[in-house]
Amino acid sequence: MKSKCKSSGAAALFTIRSISLSLEPGEDVTRDTNVTVRCSASVSSSGQQPLSREYIIYKEGVTVYAKTTSSSEDLLYVLSHARVSNTGKYKCKITIEGKSMTSEARKLTVTGLAPPVVRVEQNMLTEGEEINATCTAPGETGSIIFYFYEDLKEKQDNGPGHHTIECSYKVLITPDSISSEKSSPAYVSVRGDKLGLSCWVQGIRNYFDSVNLYLSQGTKLLRIGQNEVNYTMTVLDHDSSEFECRLEKDKLTKAVTKAVPVTELFSVPTLTMSPVEVFQREPMKLICKSDHIVPERLSIEDLTYSIIPDQIHLQEKNKGEFSGRALPVEFNYSCIAMAKGVIKYSKTLTVRPKVSVSIPKISVVNRPIIGRPFKIRCQSDNGSLPINYTLLQDYNPVSTVTVRVPSEEALFTVTVHKPKDINKFICEASNSRREGLLSTKLDVTVIEPVSYPVLTVIPSLSEITEGSTLIFICSVSGTPPITFKLYRQDYDQPLLFNTTARNNTSFEIHQVSKITAESTSLRPSTTPTTLCPVRRQHTGHQAVDRTTVSVWTERPPHVSEENSVVSNEPDVEYTEVVHPRSGDPARVPLKKGTDTVYSELQNSPHGEADPLPYGSVEYADLNGEPPDVNNYPLSHYDQELPVPVD
Repeated sequence: MKSKCKSSGAAALFTIRSISLSLEPGEDVTRDTNVTVRCSASVSSSGQQPLSREYIIYKEGVTVYAKTTSSSEDLLYVLSHARVSNTGKYKCKITIEGKSMTSEARKLTVTGLAPPVVRVEQNMLTEGEEINATCTAPGETGSIIFYFYEDLKEKQDNGPGHHTIECSYKVLITPDSISSEKSSPAYVSVRGDKLGLSCWVQGIRNYFDSVNLYLSQGTKLLRIGQNEVNYTMTVLDHDSSEFECRLEKDKLTKAVTKAVPVTELFSVPTLTMSPVEVFQREPMKLICKSDHIVPERLSIEDLTYSIIPDQIHLQEKNKGEFSGRALPVEFNYSCIAMAKGVIKYSKTLTVRPKVSVSIPKISVVNRPIIGRPFKIRCQSDNGSLPINYTLLQDYNPVSTVTVRVPSEEALFTVTVHKPKDINKFICEASNSRREGLLSTKLDVTVIEPVSYPVLTVIPSLSEITEGSTLIFICSVSGTPPITFKLYRQDYDQPLLFNTTARNNTSFEIHQVSKITAESTSLRPSTTPTTLCPVRRQHTGHQAVDRTTVSVWTERPPHVSEENSVVSNEPDVEYTEVVHPRSGDPARVPLKKGTDTVYSELQNSPHGEADPLPYGSVEYADLNGEPPDVNNYPLSHYDQELPVPVD
């Protein structure tokens, strides 16, 4: 159905195209769900002025919500904490300037009723007295009918003993009704075994018209009378069993005492919990029990138990056993044992539910370096102490640490020898008998110590001529960032100083000449020149390589072998690398005017000192075998730079 209207005084036309009603999150929900009734209308209009829309939401034909608005947004009607009484069919109607449209009906079904609660004004009555009981349905709304029940299974008469009062209710939903479960029972005791006391003075009238009599029990005055006093009471085992009748007349005082033996029908109950430790919202059981009763006067059926304060989350499954789930907070419980009008209370039991451990987090305390010990920390944000933390490698236990106080930490010292080994570590946390919770895998970067640098010269030594461009490439393997320095023999200032996130760097000398290439020969010294150490920023590892360059004006002939030079410094060695090798592997072409260039790899000034002897530098015989470049794989080598080859 579509409606059109032309408003007076304006040339605005509109049409109500459609209207629908939806229930969110769904049409079938449980008690306490927040339900949104959404009314969506599609209206087309030609005018600029907003239209005035009147919405009405019906439940079973009765208006439950109405609103007038000029907004084109959906109308929302929220049912907070839905109840069974909200069950029914809902419709939505929109009216604009006298034109209306109604949506189709949608039925909302809410399930779940609160357990009823029954209360009595007094738990102790005398035979013939009436009892007043109240039944409530906590949080429920709508039309409710209540029902009361008296359980006569324990006692078939109205004499002394205990009686049980229960109740239930129905919520009326046209045309149906929904019934609740029965309430927890309320117990009423009818007194029995009363003690009658009488106090009088024989022949007193022969001397006095009247005297005052005082009947007392210990320090408690029970009754005052003249000439004769009568008193009836129920005696409890903790009461004083000695009674006194006292006569007073002017200055005359007489007293008589009488001891009445009181037998304890049952002992004070004890309240215990099973299991001894319980976690939040986990099953628990409270056990109320009197260890001793007098079987000649009392049967087990006569003795009843209850928990105070009354808790709907605990139900009595067996006599004196109350089962349910632990609350998320600390709570105090006590119990009552009742029989023949006698009530006894247990001591208070404080239940402190433990908090289950949360998923642990795994981290490192210091930087992990290949081959060096480092510490792994396992920690859970929540959980009652003590907590057992276990470090697993490939899901195999490595070690376990128990944290007993908040100031303690679960730290594990480990060593890895390959970068991929770091991802094999996970943490397990547990503070109960249940299976522990696992963390994610350890995901951190492992620092690889820097390798010996490889210094490469382009072009090959045999092809270097005056006027050509000389390129030095220094390469290492290891974890960046890396600082490279390139030195010329006997010069303190580096030719190149570069910190890079790559594993190599290069330096060019243009228009090389024989004069610029000449240098003095290297001689051993007690304080040798720091040759191109290559140092990694993270570890302080340092290594050196060097090469000897000859500049020719023509192709060099084969020359005789030259001896190597070795530094006297015990911790630093130097290596001469000629690249490429000559045709004769036992010979290396050299000539006067040779220049020795070194590459240095080092940490930044703030780098951590390295106690281990990484990066020592060595000289090799020029005529011997050069270092095997393949021993230092250049995993991060620049693809545009040539890789050294033999």
